[in-house]
Amino acid sequence: MSKAFNLADLFEMVADAVPERAALICGDARASYAELERRANQLAHYLAGRGVGPGDHVGLYLYNCNEYLESMMACFKLRAVPINVNYRYVADELAYIFDNADLVACIHHREFAPLIAELPDTGVHTLVAVDDASGAELADSTEYEAALAGQSGERDFGLREDDDLFLLYTGGTTGMPKGVMWPHKSLFYAALGGGGWFHPDGPITEPEQIAGRVADFPIVGMALAPLMHGACWWYACIQLLAGNTVVLNPNRHLDGEQVWDIVEREKVNSLTIVGDAMAIPLLDALAANPERWELSSIFNIGSGGAVFSVSKQEAFKQHFPNCFITNSFGSSESGNMGFDSGEKKGESKGLGNVTPSEFMNVVCGEAANYHLAAPGEEGIFARSGYIPVGYYNDPVKTAETFVQVDGQAWLLTGDVARLEEDGSITVYGRGSNCINSGGEKIYPEEVEEALKTHPAVFDCLVVDTPDERYGSKVTAVVALREGNELTLDSLQAAARQHVAGYKVPRELHLVTEIPRAPSGKPAYPKARELALSGDFLVS
Repeated sequence: MSKAFNLADLFEMVADAVPERAALICGDARASYAELERRANQLAHYLAGRGVGPGDHVGLYLYNCNEYLESMMACFKLRAVPINVNYRYVADELAYIFDNADLVACIHHREFAPLIAELPDTGVHTLVAVDDASGAELADSTEYEAALAGQSGERDFGLREDDDLFLLYTGGTTGMPKGVMWPHKSLFYAALGGGGWFHPDGPITEPEQIAGRVADFPIVGMALAPLMHGACWWYACIQLLAGNTVVLNPNRHLDGEQVWDIVEREKVNSLTIVGDAMAIPLLDALAANPERWELSSIFNIGSGGAVFSVSKQEAFKQHFPNCFITNSFGSSESGNMGFDSGEKKGESKGLGNVTPSEFMNVVCGEAANYHLAAPGEEGIFARSGYIPVGYYNDPVKTAETFVQVDGQAWLLTGDVARLEEDGSITVYGRGSNCINSGGEKIYPEEVEEALKTHPAVFDCLVVDTPDERYGSKVTAVVALREGNELTLDSLQAAARQHVAGYKVPRELHLVTEIPRAPSGKPAYPKARELALSGDFLVS
């Protein structure tokens, strides 16, 4: 049977190559590649028996667990589409995602059964509950293990295709979540490295080559974001398609000491985080517990999806001098857009400088008059080639984000960037968050990185607030380290060491906790709301 660049086809070839190798570890739960393959087949047969087929959408409403990835693979085997559901949603948000995503089935942790039962009629005909310690009443759900019981563990499914869909819902900073529609082949090359992350020959060119990229010894990799977040979901896929071992964080909250306990116990080699929000508790745990853990297995710490400040990268290097640090750029819509080269260019340094590639560029201008940037020109960081086909059920947003330039389709990431004279690209941050103060453009992420060099700053966000003279002013919302104090003058002095004077905050608001999504991404609207309230202003 011919193979496609479908994630199920690719995974099956890897599982056949290393059936006894450890595939998944989540707390006490462990599964080899053969076990993951068998259980995914069993669930796929159960879902098929319930009428789930090609193109049908299946919600994954789960905390981190092995069943999450079993369910994902079961969907792919049927050419169905798994949908990530945020486990922090309240009733209205949950009803929206069930409706907008057109779910026909949902696999959920038992504790969510009462919330699902209260939803209006959504068209979902199959519910499967993964057991937990909640003891919640099950109404219409079948227990997960009961669903698998008696089902065939064999793979006897039909042909799959390159353009079968992977649908990732992304929350963004405003509005309801949007579903990014990725064809499997495009996702494989744009976000998952094309099978080339761990091999000197780079991406594969034929599906059957994937098994040949499996190394003799697996890399044990741990991603700290929830699987409902694309950064963790995709990292898990990268690991599984390389025959490596995926370690998941079984805890509901990120606790630095718990993470290092797992890293030590499982001899984790590669740790992937989402920016400073995850870096800070990990570094604090190391600082508070010198020499508590034996962590020599670590050789890589990487970040993607949020700002990973230079100060936090340097702090990790102090603890892991022989470890290489990676800081990647990308989004749910773009996949991986390259890594910071470490060389920030020009007076306006931005968040980092990305080495050029054939699929990246900077798009300038407005709709109907877009053009590719000339060296020195500023516009929007963009990707061509392997890109999504749009947003599910949102033609307006699709038309705004996926544009034609010189007869070629380009994805606009929303990040402001500049094409440098040497062809590299400097990335500044989200244009939608840009602060215009007296005509000067200021990107919050760059200022936040500067503020985090102050020893009293635990976490921070930078927002705009009204200013009579300049229209908007740079305002810092800061959470302090325990036992520390901070004045606006002190914060400004630290910032001036790293950014131009017009970017320095003019107001300081001290809060107990910085608002962030479960993934660690910043909640800028909430931070601005805190600042505008005036309740936390430091004079």
